[in-house]
Amino acid sequence: MSEQNFDVVVLGGGSGGYAAALRASLLGLSVGLIEKDKLGGTCLHRGCIPTKALLHSAEVADVSRESSKYGVTTSFHGIDMNAVNAYRDGIVTSKFKGLEGLVKARGITVIRGEGRLVTPTSVAVGDDVIVGKNVILATGSYSRSLPGLEISGRVITSEQALTLDYVPNRVAILGGGVIGVEFASVWKSFGTDVTIIEALPHLVPNEEESISKQFERAFRKRGINFSLGVRFAGVTQDDNGVVVTLEDGKTIEADLLLVAVGRGPATAGLGFEEVGVTIDRGFVITNERLETNIPGLYAVGDIVPGLQLAHRGFQHGIFVAEEIAGLAPMVVSDINIPKVTYSDPEVASVGLTEAKAIEKYGADKVSSYDYNLAGNGKSHIIGTAGSVKVVRVADGPVVGLHMIGARVGELIGEAQLIVNWEAYPEDVAGLVHAHPTQDEALGEAMMALAGKPLHAM
Repeated sequence: MSEQNFDVVVLGGGSGGYAAALRASLLGLSVGLIEKDKLGGTCLHRGCIPTKALLHSAEVADVSRESSKYGVTTSFHGIDMNAVNAYRDGIVTSKFKGLEGLVKARGITVIRGEGRLVTPTSVAVGDDVIVGKNVILATGSYSRSLPGLEISGRVITSEQALTLDYVPNRVAILGGGVIGVEFASVWKSFGTDVTIIEALPHLVPNEEESISKQFERAFRKRGINFSLGVRFAGVTQDDNGVVVTLEDGKTIEADLLLVAVGRGPATAGLGFEEVGVTIDRGFVITNERLETNIPGLYAVGDIVPGLQLAHRGFQHGIFVAEEIAGLAPMVVSDINIPKVTYSDPEVASVGLTEAKAIEKYGADKVSSYDYNLAGNGKSHIIGTAGSVKVVRVADGPVVGLHMIGARVGELIGEAQLIVNWEAYPEDVAGLVHAHPTQDEALGEAMMALAGKPLHAM
């Protein structure tokens, strides 16, 4: 048995873990980074990056089919999944090699193997003990299922969906949140008949209700089927496919059932509870500064209750490294972390929905403006419908921005600055938005809320 000592030990090399390691090393701290698989975690290898590569292939397929309306003559011959997967894997491999090189260049010691917390300051990896003045738990998440719903055969999660080497004819998707609608979007573009099953009243149910309704109209127009407000009852499968049954007795037949009901915290069997860490339904409970109930022991990313987003984990990692170094960084609350759904159309949002703003400030203290992208030149050029909705406190700052349409994810940078810097519409209305860009839609909405609409009524 050997022992290694560091200023900071990070258990998990995903978005939260490697960000913590990189920032801590920049601050002059020695870092041991423990990872059982590959650096980059779910986001790089089984989540964000590979799914967005598939979505780009899907966009290319749609543009190829529709190119004649732009005056370009092409012919669409179908999807070569082996080539799609090779394109996707090439991107992942390139990013992975870049990350490995960066971690090595920063002098971070990577310990390969599965770690188990044995004291608040030490992690066992095989026969070795890795000791840190501070330990950061960053073990990430896994694809959840429902009680009694076994993942096997034709019942798959996003991880199996990413590795398919064929385009299925019919797919049922359990869950109308981000993962479900992104895969629905890809498969529809690839030529699959898709049905989404969502127990809540809307698709993308965590978004502003007006955005969810527009999203449903867009999916309906694309020919994507969905069932809302009725819960899943069960599934049977055989060599030919699956039969999904809903609680109202309706059945859906498909080749595959994708289970996309969210992600659970990967904390079981890692020694957290034995050491005395407070755990609730698998999640590690921390204070707002991401410290557990044990002083000097921190947790970041998907294992901390709240939004499960790579960039949240990334921000958590930076925050904790700076906290350990004594820099007293600013807390960014979950509500002000930007969210993007990369389907067609895209959805992007940050801050409070109008309903939540009214709940917080009162109906007489909240106003909103919904700018239709039909008035935006660049949106017309790229052929997208949608809107930008701004929610503000009366005579006060913008507290929410909610957008739908092709490429609106690229607008979230300005949107999150507006909300996080507590800008007033009057502040933003005086800034210049380049023409012709979709960014102008943000400017137009702000001008309207500031009482000086230009292209809007």
